[in-house]
Amino acid sequence: MTSHEKSGSAPAGAASPAIEIEALRRRIDAWAHEYYVQDAPSVPDAEYDRAFQRLQALEALHPDLIAPDSPTQRVGGGVQEGLVAVRHAVPMLSIHTETDTTPAGAAAFDARVRKELKLPPDAPAVAYCCELKFDGLAINLRYEAGHLVQAATRGDGEIGEDVIHTIRTIASIPKRLKRVTAAVLEVRGEVFMRRAAFDALNDRQREAGGKTFVNPRNAAAGAVRQLDSAIARQRPLDFYAYGLGEVDGWAPPPTHSGTLDALAAMGLPVNDDRTVAAGPEALAAYHAKIAAARDGLPFDIDGVVYKVDDRALQLQLGFKSREPRWAVAHKYPAQEQMTTVACIDVQVGRTGKLTPVARLAPVFVGGVTVTNATLHNLFELRRKDVRIGDTAIVRRAGDVIPEVVGTLATERPRHPYVPNFRMPRHCPVCGSDVVREPGEVNHRCSGGLFCAAQRKEAILHFAQRRAMDIEGLGDKLVDQLVESGTIRTLPDLYRLGLTTLAALDRMAEKSAGNLVAALEASKQTTLPRFLYGLGIRHIGEATAKDLARHFGSLDAIMDADEAALLEVDDVGPIVATALRTFFDQPHNREVVEQLRACGIAWPEGPPAERTALPLAGKTFVLTGTLPTLSREDAKERLEAAGAKVAGSVSKKTDYVVAGAEAGSKLDKAQALGIAVLDEEGLLAMLPG
Repeated sequence: MTSHEKSGSAPAGAASPAIEIEALRRRIDAWAHEYYVQDAPSVPDAEYDRAFQRLQALEALHPDLIAPDSPTQRVGGGVQEGLVAVRHAVPMLSIHTETDTTPAGAAAFDARVRKELKLPPDAPAVAYCCELKFDGLAINLRYEAGHLVQAATRGDGEIGEDVIHTIRTIASIPKRLKRVTAAVLEVRGEVFMRRAAFDALNDRQREAGGKTFVNPRNAAAGAVRQLDSAIARQRPLDFYAYGLGEVDGWAPPPTHSGTLDALAAMGLPVNDDRTVAAGPEALAAYHAKIAAARDGLPFDIDGVVYKVDDRALQLQLGFKSREPRWAVAHKYPAQEQMTTVACIDVQVGRTGKLTPVARLAPVFVGGVTVTNATLHNLFELRRKDVRIGDTAIVRRAGDVIPEVVGTLATERPRHPYVPNFRMPRHCPVCGSDVVREPGEVNHRCSGGLFCAAQRKEAILHFAQRRAMDIEGLGDKLVDQLVESGTIRTLPDLYRLGLTTLAALDRMAEKSAGNLVAALEASKQTTLPRFLYGLGIRHIGEATAKDLARHFGSLDAIMDADEAALLEVDDVGPIVATALRTFFDQPHNREVVEQLRACGIAWPEGPPAERTALPLAGKTFVLTGTLPTLSREDAKERLEAAGAKVAGSVSKKTDYVVAGAEAGSKLDKAQALGIAVLDEEGLLAMLPG
């Protein structure tokens, strides 16, 4: 922040205060209309706050320029066309925002309260009710004789909108309060959307080709202010109460915390993450505690709220302009900021997924300086219409990878034309072909064994128990071997010597010897294990076994065209294309040949005639514990006899093999009339 921003004075050569104030008012009014009326803000909250604070600073320096219609003198908002205006019996005012996110922010508020109350330094600490600051839409619920009769938005603080038709769709808002007979009881609170519901809503919108929402607040506000309540029902909304409006016929408790307890007893939802704290240190401790738990909450918050707990003291403190003196919102570092997209690169992940990444002008967001942000995939990038030079909105919440959530289209005319981003045809790391399967949104590198970005994942997959079963080759050791440059491709594993391994960190000579022995033992394997270990996309254990049984040799599999591959049971077009793409890469074939040259071998035989196998075409399901056979042994023997072993029972299942403690699979088999075998019955069907 520059010195003139801190003081509120204009920099040398800047516009006059009157011109800057007018420009700020117009900008803030436009943003407020987008936020409150259209529920479609074009800038992050942090950008709005910066402009608002600048206007406040300028008006404080030049009080003669303050106008009654200035955004600083009123609550933003208006009545949407089609909704009925409601005048609030008690104005719904906003509260002051403390943007100093350090403990000093809490101390400053406490000092202001004590000063207004004229408390001496040795007076007892003031007690405050501390609550979460929900990121949703403020609502006033009006109950008459305990029955919900009206619900209104904040609007401009004086006049809101009647939204009872959508509020009635929110299950957590009671239509009738418990044990309440007051003539009038207005309850104020926040309508919001939980993150899981928001994510599910956006998923549905994408599938339907509809508009997606930037954040849960927009989705919730848009739902509440719909003219059609059916739309609100499709967006699962929630509510928390946090205060009162007009009250007639009920005596509120003497404290705000007591009022919240009373509202909860009436059946209204009141958040439990609240407490009563005395003094600035306790306020700061609450702020820090919620900050640590923030990312684990099921909904968004952007700060906490402190309210003087004693209602008599609240009356004594009163209001200043548009805000109560007895409350403040203590914010957290903004999770969204604006910055410039310098360029768009492509990052290759451990599994070969290509992700476009925006390289950004450094921006402080979510408590750290961010220079890169994910764009997820080509389709998300195009949906958000991100181009080099754009002003982008970047979001970072907790430890979540920063992402670009949108751009300011109004800024684009300033930039020269920039073409749409295109995903490369070849992997930027290894040069292999980049592929995208039909119906998939992600592009992938096809050079799994060869690509340096996928090296660790390829080695771990190759070494796992169900593949080559190289005992002792775990994550940490693979990290060392790859990062030191000791291993570049899979064949390098079989060139490791005792001396090289023993020299690694935390690798004793005995452990090194055991790994060398495990590598040697792994050379004697089976074709299905080796094929599965290559990590070819969509080739699982069962498919690897089907391929090996059908073709009989690895060379036959590598040379088979798609038509020949499609003749294998359970191999469809996607699997056939994946196989051909993999073996059409010369470097993948080279890795396979080098592995065979290292001594890896398996017994090969002629292609199997599946119809000649005794259990060909039969589907089995295993459940429970068999007396002598392990689940893996039973599966291998069944597959060797030509059977397919499925994981769940369906009408296509021929037999269920049930052992001790068989569960729901046995129940379903009996309900469907499927034949059930014990181990003895299974062994009788197996050859030999």
